[in-house]
Amino acid sequence: MKKILALVLALCMVFALCACGTKTTNATATDTTATDTDKTNVSADEIEDTMTSADGKYEVAFVTDVGQLKDKSFNEGTWNGVKMYAYQNDKSYKYYQPANGANATDDDRFNAMQAAVDAGAKVVVCAGFLQGNALTKAAVANPTVDFVFIDGWSLKDDAGKVLPNVAGIAFSEEQCGYFAGYAVVMEGYDKLGFCGGGGGTNPAVCRYGYGYLQGANDAAKELNKKIDVNYSWQYGSNYSASAELQTMAAGWYTNGTQVIFACGGSMFDSIAAAASANDGYVVGVDTDQSSQSDTVITSAMKGVGQAAMFAIGKVYDGTWADIGGKDTSLGVKDNAVGLPTETWSLTKYTVDQYKDLFSKVNDGSVTVKSDYPEDIATATFSNVTVHVI
Repeated sequence: MKKILALVLALCMVFALCACGTKTTNATATDTTATDTDKTNVSADEIEDTMTSADGKYEVAFVTDVGQLKDKSFNEGTWNGVKMYAYQNDKSYKYYQPANGANATDDDRFNAMQAAVDAGAKVVVCAGFLQGNALTKAAVANPTVDFVFIDGWSLKDDAGKVLPNVAGIAFSEEQCGYFAGYAVVMEGYDKLGFCGGGGGTNPAVCRYGYGYLQGANDAAKELNKKIDVNYSWQYGSNYSASAELQTMAAGWYTNGTQVIFACGGSMFDSIAAAASANDGYVVGVDTDQSSQSDTVITSAMKGVGQAAMFAIGKVYDGTWADIGGKDTSLGVKDNAVGLPTETWSLTKYTVDQYKDLFSKVNDGSVTVKSDYPEDIATATFSNVTVHVI
């Protein structure tokens, strides 16, 4: 399974989600105007977010995490994979956003999932670790529907029985966070920042941040340098842009911070705006965000969209049992995390150097820890000083 997934992710990382283009007219489930080749070559941006199903049913569904659908990050990246699979395979598709936005409850999330099932969904992709409780309820209530839990885990019913219709897919975010931290220090930056979403409760974001610090520390050791990192969960609980976050980031840049890792969906917009106004730089997250701002120097990417495509495909090719009721964790060995080499803009740290480091993480000669401390202030690094804000 991993060999197949690695191939899917390797191809999709290059072609599927990074291209931008003019959107087509509204797609339909019975659209036959495009050839198979056209559908393979189309970018996610060219596929409409809404489509009209001939029978009023939508069999491939997506339930968003908190934040906006078009967050240029986690939600959007996952959604791009969902609609890409549906479009390429002539399936109807629809997205659902839980009521009450950033204040959505488990009931709100369940209602969104149930709405998808009631509208004919055969597979529902749910993004974000907050979906766990609602997804358990939805999977129990709808045993013939398959659910993909991105950034999640396998689930059990109240009796402790594993739910075979839920596939938990997680990522080794610490690895791509490591690559980003290593890269920016090798590029010559020594005053870094990290702004994380979820208030420090999101395991994926915590792994990103911990990996970032490890990478920065290892690069600093090689260069015999000392690195300062401002590290904060403030203004990121709902992963949204805000004036307060932009003000804080602007203050960091004004006081010497050179690069901030914007690790939380639409938080990117505030941090990129602050960077643009203060000659600073940004590390993007989840997807290649270089097209969103000239301030982006690299992005810590994970293949959320590609993983969604892979998991949906298991529903339709009859091999769901490979992932249903199981935990699938994707990292370097699956080519599922990394930095975007097609849009490389670093000048002192090269793609070849990055590929060499990637190989070392892959073969185990470089180890990146995933077990982050609950309080990052308790972590010790030889060449990095962390200032928790």
